[in-house]
Amino acid sequence: MEKLPKYTHANGIDYVLAGDYYIPMLTLPEERRPIGRWGRMHQNYLKEFRPGYYNSLSLSGKLWTYLADLNEQAQERLDTITAQMMAVEGVTEGLKRTSQVDWVRAVNSIRNRAEEIILHEMIYV
Repeated sequence: MEKLPKYTHANGIDYVLAGDYYIPMLTLPEERRPIGRWGRMHQNYLKEFRPGYYNSLSLSGKLWTYLADLNEQAQERLDTITAQMMAVEGVTEGLKRTSQVDWVRAVNSIRNRAEEIILHEMIYV
């Protein structure tokens, strides 16, 4: 009977022989950034609707970095859209001083619309 090599490399992944099976030698990335709200939402989307891509990112060790980058980009885009919509709709500190209820209503409306844009542009794609 031919003896199998202790280590092998296939499909870009290193494997080690454990009994009669080759087990992938996976290492976790050294990423320390949080994936945040947007990253978790996109992670759930990938698990459910794009499992092949999710597994590919996970096995290559790039998933956490990908989700952390996406979270940062989504948050920056949300801040930008919110600021632009507030400027266009005239939601200012002056309105906040004169009518707090109207200001809160306007800001909540803008924030909800901006979040919907982020969901459709970046999270569920």
